[in-house]
Amino acid sequence: MVFDNPVLPGFYPDPSVCRVGEDYYLVTSTMEYRPGVPVFHSRDLIHWRQIGHCLTRPSQLAPERFPSSQGIYAPTIRHHDGVFHMISTNVSAGGNFYVTARDPAGPWSEPVWLEADGIDPSLFFDDDGTVYFTCQSPAGAQQSTLDLETGKLLAPLRLIWPGTGGSHPEAPHLYRINGWYYLMLAEGGTEYGHMETIARSASPWGPFEGCPRNPVLTHRSTGVLPIQSVGHADLVQAPNGRWWAVCLGVRPNGYPKCHHLGRETFLSPVSWDAAGWPVFGRAGRIEPTIDGGDWPTQPWPPEPARDDYDGPELRLCWNFLRHPRADELSLDERPGFLRLHGSAVTLDDPGAPVWLGRRQQHYDCEAWTALEFSPQRQGDEAGLTVRMNERHHYEIAVTRGAEGARIIVRRRLGSLRAVTASAPLHASRVLLGVRADKDNYTFGYRLNAEDVPHWLDSAETRYLSTEVAGGFTGVYISLYATGNGQPCAPPADFDWFEYRWEGIPPA
Repeated sequence: MVFDNPVLPGFYPDPSVCRVGEDYYLVTSTMEYRPGVPVFHSRDLIHWRQIGHCLTRPSQLAPERFPSSQGIYAPTIRHHDGVFHMISTNVSAGGNFYVTARDPAGPWSEPVWLEADGIDPSLFFDDDGTVYFTCQSPAGAQQSTLDLETGKLLAPLRLIWPGTGGSHPEAPHLYRINGWYYLMLAEGGTEYGHMETIARSASPWGPFEGCPRNPVLTHRSTGVLPIQSVGHADLVQAPNGRWWAVCLGVRPNGYPKCHHLGRETFLSPVSWDAAGWPVFGRAGRIEPTIDGGDWPTQPWPPEPARDDYDGPELRLCWNFLRHPRADELSLDERPGFLRLHGSAVTLDDPGAPVWLGRRQQHYDCEAWTALEFSPQRQGDEAGLTVRMNERHHYEIAVTRGAEGARIIVRRRLGSLRAVTASAPLHASRVLLGVRADKDNYTFGYRLNAEDVPHWLDSAETRYLSTEVAGGFTGVYISLYATGNGQPCAPPADFDWFEYRWEGIPPA
């Protein structure tokens, strides 16, 4: 069995995994996007399908308007005694908490909040019934025991391992394997110096002995490798006894190195050496294509490329930016359409614009939408945006100028904001599209599906990368409507949206 990495492409960072029988469940971070913490299901660790979110209600994820790259960090998922536990940190409001469910698709419980400093929490259920709570501290991994019913720590947090001296120790996970307690830790920061280290002890409290080969997983100082920044790993054992790890990584584009799809989820086989230490991948490195040996695969049916908005609910791939208002979006006001009621909030504001997005998951892809919109005032605007954050985004949109409706292409890069192309529009319905490759986004339109696209402008992917825009997220391709400082008078109706990544010809 040969498979390609990443197994979850696009902005799916900080993966954590658990197994129940022959089924695997995985969660990732979501930062400022809602719903929070997607839940994925797999039967082979390679093919994943989303089955829900852990945080779907305002009572679980209060409607604070988190700054970009803040909010929900580093979830861990564990299963014990018939119950799933997801523990995470809301770095913007409240700190560490956990929710539970008997069905990982949800619904999940109300959060139980912990009075515990540190981020990146993890749970370990020992054979004697003790529940260990482990999390990050600036000095390394710290730990206590936990009363699951109340969320109370049963002892003060104490440092159990400082790591190997790398910066930003984080994401500790405790395991019991072959009589040893193993403590795994990410170090080096979630950038190009990222790495995974491990230690073990006869006791969950230590003293912990570090692996003599630490770091056991890293691509630092290997600039030619197509995968970089690997770390933040979690271990899982398959029913046949084989071990695997999920971790985050990035796929840089060009030189100087930059990445705009975000930190993605990768998979690595794990073996054990004669001394009982794990060996990740090939000598601590993960490859884009891996031969997993005799490993049966069980793919899911492919997700449809097109969304016709003809169901009662949005598909699970869609996210909101921060906290939406219920009256801003509707699937039933005009059946078969997604209707957006634009607010005064703009794409440049650090608030909650009327916005619905899905992750860009492939370098080479194409997205189109059919928009029906008749702007009445200057400032009324609706369209398609490619967003990293409120200071770095591109859009193709319908708006109103002095002489009537127009299609515009605009770039926002830090303090620079400019319309770089435009065309008059004499119809209320138009198809807006963006075609992407590793280096550029190209924006165009059609008046009907049979037309050849009119390509208006191109913009570099580099300026939406983490290295330029900052932060921990990845690019979203999104639908939006705004009045740019006042409510948008007419609604924007989106008939369908399509995202394709196979067989895309150059623009």
